[in-house]
Amino acid sequence: MRSVNLKNPRSLLITGASSGIGEALARRYAAPGVNLALTALDADALEAVAEACRSKGARAQTEVLEITDASAVKDWVERIDAAHPLDLVITSAGISGGQARDSGKEALLEAGRVMRINFGGTCNTVNPAISAMRRRGRGQIALMSSLIALRGLPHAPAYCASKAALKAYGEALGARLRRDGIEVAVIMPGFVDTTLTRHIEGAKPLQMSAERAARIIARGLARGRRSIIFPFSLHMGIRLLAMTPTAIADRFLARIKVTIRPYQ
Repeated sequence: MRSVNLKNPRSLLITGASSGIGEALARRYAAPGVNLALTALDADALEAVAEACRSKGARAQTEVLEITDASAVKDWVERIDAAHPLDLVITSAGISGGQARDSGKEALLEAGRVMRINFGGTCNTVNPAISAMRRRGRGQIALMSSLIALRGLPHAPAYCASKAALKAYGEALGARLRRDGIEVAVIMPGFVDTTLTRHIEGAKPLQMSAERAARIIARGLARGRRSIIFPFSLHMGIRLLAMTPTAIADRFLARIKVTIRPYQ
């Protein structure tokens, strides 16, 4: 018997909430009686999202944080949980990395930054939340991975690595925490129209709006799904690519012209 309230979480924490999927999820969950704790780096955009959530009856508070600052993130999560015990934590903060225009290569410093923010920032957020949820014996955590966690692509090696790390981390956490009453979901979307994907120059098949992605994610979380993967046809395509012999898959991918501009 599950002790976590999957269908109607009343206290939520969302990182990367100033735009994209994080913003869309904040707006979707906003309702009377709901407490939202939102963080991002863009203070003005974050406050605008919070105000939109308040207009729907939710209580929304914001915090501008460097998600890589483990101590600051831990303090914030613990303060939020003490005031409103968390039902659901969604880690949506992330960057895409990028290629230098002169060489097309991904700089070592950029690769390190992507891993610190996408993977390290997620770890910084969920670890204090897990401690609190364990004490109560209930809670739900959702990690924002990507379809490219299923097969590394040549255009953004570090981004692929960070999302693959999140997939494995979420799967391992789910197996470990289920006996403690904590549900863990790994979210693997395809192309979603966000600030991040606007840094991609090239084909973005089956791209959808952030609002549609949020609907799919919220529905999957309410059903207690461990993996929320979409869209279906792109998922099947990536699965097929992952099963294709490496040499053949690499030749196919080499023909796709994509550039990812560095994320500032």
